[in-house]
Amino acid sequence: MGILNLFTAGGVVMWPLLAFSLLAVALIIERISFWVRLSGKQNRIVREVLRLYQLDNVVSTLEALRQNVDLPIARIFLAALELEEPTPEEFRLALESEAQAEIPVLKRFQNIFDTIIGLAPLLGLLGTVLGLINSFASLNIGDVGGTKTAGVTAGISEALVSTASGLVVAIFTLFFANSFRGFYQRQIAWIQEYGGQLELLYRRRYEKRGKQG
Repeated sequence: MGILNLFTAGGVVMWPLLAFSLLAVALIIERISFWVRLSGKQNRIVREVLRLYQLDNVVSTLEALRQNVDLPIARIFLAALELEEPTPEEFRLALESEAQAEIPVLKRFQNIFDTIIGLAPLLGLLGTVLGLINSFASLNIGDVGGTKTAGVTAGISEALVSTASGLVVAIFTLFFANSFRGFYQRQIAWIQEYGGQLELLYRRRYEKRGKQG
């Protein structure tokens, strides 16, 4: 049975399932591109920024961050470093508040993925139920074992196509959604680690400046 025949056999619910699958593929490609770009640049940039700041080269630190403002970690660091002589507590709060503001960027499309994962199997089941209703509606009680019984059997087989299609869409989307969720959790841990290092450097610098004053 060809793909077109399978699609036709699945019934009307195959259209929303097709839309879900195309949407999922488009969003997955966008998220893969996002995470590949982050993993390729962030480690190098952040280590360079921390090294410059440790050397008290604040100007070069800010310049390096502004050149990479497309990265979430750069925006988080800038939010704190651009404050005018903050206390260590204010510096920490600036890091934390900006990190919270970046969470929607890191979790982007997660709700859409969850919706597709939840609805695709239900749509597939609905297609199967509708297919079974149509199959049995065409069966005459007095014709059990007759020619129409074979048609009902074929109809049931075809009706199951929609359930299988819904499960395939859900499983495919679930695999990538869980992968992106793992990337997000690692990114949050990574932001906390390097944010803590920057906070420690600032605290030492602040205390040193206070003693000199």
